[in-house]
Amino acid sequence: MAKDTLNIGLIGYKFMGTAHSNAYRQVAPFMGPALQPVMQVLCGRDAAGVSAAAAKMGWQECATDWREVIARDDIDLIDICTPSGPSHTEIALAAAQAGKHIFCEKPLAASLDDARAMLSAVQAAGVTHMVNFNYRRCPAVALAKKMIEAGELGEIYHWRSVYLQDWIIDPDFPLVWRLDKSIAGSGPLGDLAAHSIDLAHHLVGPIAAVSGMEQTFVKERPVAEAMGGLQATGGSARVPVTVEDAVAFLARFENGVFGTFEATRFAAGRKNCNRFEINGSKGSLVWNMETMNELEFYSRADEKAAVGSLAGFRLIQATDGSHPYAGHWWPPAHIIGYEHSFTHGVYDLLNAIAAGTPAEPDFLDGAKCQAVLEAVTRSIASSGWASVEAV
Repeated sequence: MAKDTLNIGLIGYKFMGTAHSNAYRQVAPFMGPALQPVMQVLCGRDAAGVSAAAAKMGWQECATDWREVIARDDIDLIDICTPSGPSHTEIALAAAQAGKHIFCEKPLAASLDDARAMLSAVQAAGVTHMVNFNYRRCPAVALAKKMIEAGELGEIYHWRSVYLQDWIIDPDFPLVWRLDKSIAGSGPLGDLAAHSIDLAHHLVGPIAAVSGMEQTFVKERPVAEAMGGLQATGGSARVPVTVEDAVAFLARFENGVFGTFEATRFAAGRKNCNRFEINGSKGSLVWNMETMNELEFYSRADEKAAVGSLAGFRLIQATDGSHPYAGHWWPPAHIIGYEHSFTHGVYDLLNAIAAGTPAEPDFLDGAKCQAVLEAVTRSIASSGWASVEAV
């Protein structure tokens, strides 16, 4: 008899761990995936913290050693929500060796070599693997993908994206792990621009070469004494910031598209402005996470309407049941939010595991993103253009 449940071991319980936990709670009643997720074990280093989180989010057990979770025969999927960096690689390699399916937060790894090692491990193990580039699964973005594939934009000319936040603009905000290169690997390049890179790959195509620049505006910050999500408290001692505060780069796509990318945590008033614009021979598309249910579309066909030009950007509310994912939730215009993108990802992952088909974006997509991140870093170091390595 085929198994109809999947036991989850989630490593990491704070910001992303909470988002993933909520997705496992919501996916079955609203979306009815082929496999029912069982929230078996939540793992974190702080026993009191992980115990409280497990009770709050509905996990059956908690643990403090991820190696013990991976070694358990009753765990089918390892979900990695630890801080980006070497921990992703260490956990994923062990999980693949143990034959577990893997769901990993972005960026996939701290280096392209690590990403390649992770990809090789999951391919050799034959397990399902997926990276949580969750913005792919906002209905408006998924609709944009369908429109591009249907030729609504014609030949693509431009990609431009910004990812703007302001949560560390205060120079007295403490040095949290995202500002520590040894843990995070980079600043907004890996944390924010990685999302933009994946969306560009998904919607437009592979990036061939980049030319970048970066800047750190605040050189020292107070030592963090307590952290949670994007909040922290600090002490009186100050330590050096070891990542960039802002990054920007030009990109040449393999198909000739001209691209620009910017990511910063110093854009006052911008809380999560993840925005892209795509211009083509037949029209343009614009999306912004801060109005995530809306897609702006300009069609050049409207310039030649029988009654005179009707040209202008039209606003599409991607909440109709005919739009990707939207039909699982509420009636049209009853909008959904950030957390739903995680639920959609879990839904697709569970169905892929049940069907024995590849999930996407997978570790290959994560490694391709990592290759662009490293090319940007090399470009900044050389003050010139850098080619993106093949994966």
